[in-house]
Amino acid sequence: MCARYVITSPAQAVRALFGYAELPDFPRRYNVAPTQPIPMVRLNGGKRSYALVRRGFLPSWVKDPRGFSLLINARGESVLDKPAFRNAIRRRRCLLPADGFYEWSDATPRRPYFVRPKSGAPIAFAGLWETWCGPNGEEVDTATIVTTQANRLLAPIHDRMPVIVPSDAFNLWLDCANVDATTATALFAPAADALLECYPVSKVVNRASNDSPELILPAPASDDTAGEAPDKPVKGKDSDDQLSLF
Repeated sequence: MCARYVITSPAQAVRALFGYAELPDFPRRYNVAPTQPIPMVRLNGGKRSYALVRRGFLPSWVKDPRGFSLLINARGESVLDKPAFRNAIRRRRCLLPADGFYEWSDATPRRPYFVRPKSGAPIAFAGLWETWCGPNGEEVDTATIVTTQANRLLAPIHDRMPVIVPSDAFNLWLDCANVDATTATALFAPAADALLECYPVSKVVNRASNDSPELILPAPASDDTAGEAPDKPVKGKDSDDQLSLF
């Protein structure tokens, strides 16, 4: 799963990587949690476009969001078949800029690790987006992160990781008009072991309200501050983890 991640690169560096025309000034975030606004890159009129959306996927067919659990991750192995995602994988693929992500070990007691590219450059998560329309005409754009099996670096910690799309495959992933969903899912593979580094961080990251550069500093394995587990979403059948939007 990918419950929390970071976006810390300067806006101009993110714009240079993704090639959109907008000039957003998205603030640095060290603990992006479900239901919060996140930057997204998608094709609009054949050109890459930047947008802010709410993190956590809400299918368009949901009648009452209060009774539906938000989908923060989508398993790559099942997106072609799951009712929640099968339209989005065909028509609404997106990229989610990031600079790293947190993962919590499966061992007891659980502890957080920070995973980031060794290069220090921003990366792109494969994402899906959807617009939910309410009964009173309100619209909410939402997005989810596609996940795959963990690579050898992360497997000792957790069995899942986000799908990281290389820059030379951005067009393949985004171009829903010319690249079919089955072809696009060829990107659902663990990241190369040499791409990333991983180290333990303080359990202060467990609280979504904590958001500061100190969260990504290395911490000794014996660190026991701020509790044992992150704020936990509700487990659901269509995603790795879920959290209510409302």
